[in-house]
Amino acid sequence: MKAWIVQDLQGAPQLVEQPVPEPQQGQVLVRVSHAALNFSDVLMTQGAYQIKPPLPFVPGQEVSGHIERAPYGSAFKPGDLIAAKVVWGAFGEYAIVDEEKLIRVPKGLPLARAAALPVVWPTAWIALHDRAAVRAGETVLIHAAAGGVGLAAIQLAVNAGATVIATAGSDDKLELCRERGATHVINYRTSDWLQQVLDITGKKGADVIIDPVGGDITDGSMKCLAYRGRLCIVGFAGGRIAEIKSNRLLLKNASAVGVYWSHERDLDLIRRAVDDIGKQIEAGKLTVDIGSRYPMEKLNSALDDLASRKTVGKLILDIAGSD
Repeated sequence: MKAWIVQDLQGAPQLVEQPVPEPQQGQVLVRVSHAALNFSDVLMTQGAYQIKPPLPFVPGQEVSGHIERAPYGSAFKPGDLIAAKVVWGAFGEYAIVDEEKLIRVPKGLPLARAAALPVVWPTAWIALHDRAAVRAGETVLIHAAAGGVGLAAIQLAVNAGATVIATAGSDDKLELCRERGATHVINYRTSDWLQQVLDITGKKGADVIIDPVGGDITDGSMKCLAYRGRLCIVGFAGGRIAEIKSNRLLLKNASAVGVYWSHERDLDLIRRAVDDIGKQIEAGKLTVDIGSRYPMEKLNSALDDLASRKTVGKLILDIAGSD
C-alpha cells in the first residue's frame, strides 16, 4: 500500500510503498477513503507534540472509510462506513483501528466530511458540555473560530442556547462564523478584540471561553472572563504557553480547565459526545465543515498550509475517495 512515512524529524514526510498492516485482537482493518489534518499533525511530524511515535511512523489521526476486515463477533462487518481517531497511522491507504474507537458515519454524511468528525467535534463537545457545562443564556467566546474546533464549537454552543462571540483573522473567516451561528464576530488582526468583548458583554465578560491558541490570546482571555467564568484550554497553536495568574481566578471565582481526552480514560464520555453529535447531524442541526481538499500526493502542501494559518475549516486528504 501507499503511505506517508516520517523517517526523521528534520525532513518532510515521504510517500512510500509498504505492507498492509495486520490487525491484532480487538482491531479492524480500514480501507481509508479520506484522512483529515489537525495542527497536532504538524507538531507530531516535527517531534514537538506530546505524543512522540517511534520512528519511522505513518502520521495522521483521523480517517474515514470502509471496514476491510473485522474480527469474529465484531459489531462491525466488512463494508461498513466508519470514521475513527487513531493515535497515528491515518495517512495511508489502510489503517488499523481499535474497534472501540470506531464511529458509524451518520446517515447522509459524505465520507469526506466524516473524516472531520473524530477529533475536533468531540473536543468541542467535551469542552462545552463536560469541562465548561455551558448553559442556555450564557455568552461563549470562541477563538480561532474558523478552525475545525472553532466551527464545531460555534454550532454546539448555539444549539445549547448560548450567544457566541467568534474571533478570527480575516473577513471571509468571520463571515463563515456568522453563517454557522455566531452573533458577534471580531477580526483580531484589525481591532482590539479584548475591548470589543467587554463592550459586547457590557463589561461583564464571557461566561465560557474556548482557547485553542494560547499565548497572548490566553492573557487577554483572562481579562474578559466573567465572574464564575470557565476558560477552556484546548491548545497552543500560537506557540507560547501562557502563565495564568491564579489571583484572577480567585477574584472572579473562575476556572481555567484543560480539554484533553483519550479513549483509554474517557471512553464513556466520548461515546456520549459522539452519540449526541451524530443525532444532531442526522437532524440537520449541525454542518460538518471542510475547507481545502488535497490529493494524497500533496500531504506536505497541506501541512504547510495548515502551519501557516492559511486555512479555513478542516483540511481533507483524499486517499481513495472523491465524495
